[in-house]
Amino acid sequence: MDRENIGSAPPARLRVEVRTVDESELLAPVGELDHYTSELLRSPLDQALDAGRARLVVDCSGLEFCDSTGLNVLLGARLRAEAAGGGVHLVGMRPAVARVFHITGAEAVFTVHETLATALPG
Repeated sequence: MDRENIGSAPPARLRVEVRTVDESELLAPVGELDHYTSELLRSPLDQALDAGRARLVVDCSGLEFCDSTGLNVLLGARLRAEAAGGGVHLVGMRPAVARVFHITGAEAVFTVHETLATALPG
């Protein structure tokens, strides 16, 4: 275990691109979403919700791995988004990531899209 990175993300393990598309906040995590990197996604999700953007689209096509901590980040964002009249839409999950959502039953509480074009209204 890399003791220098406990509680913080090692460089390049996860990066999150964020942009606003019409009424949606589009977040694209690339890499591994786990205990050490979850704050890198939680922070922009919270910032979007704090700014009043309650329709969150998470492009998972670049997500190689997601553990229970990452799943909890998305579930927490979903609760906040729905309370504000929006929701969290997941797009393009790779099989390994989709399996985590399937095994836990979390796929049933998210709106899941095959492509970004179907996730973004317009």
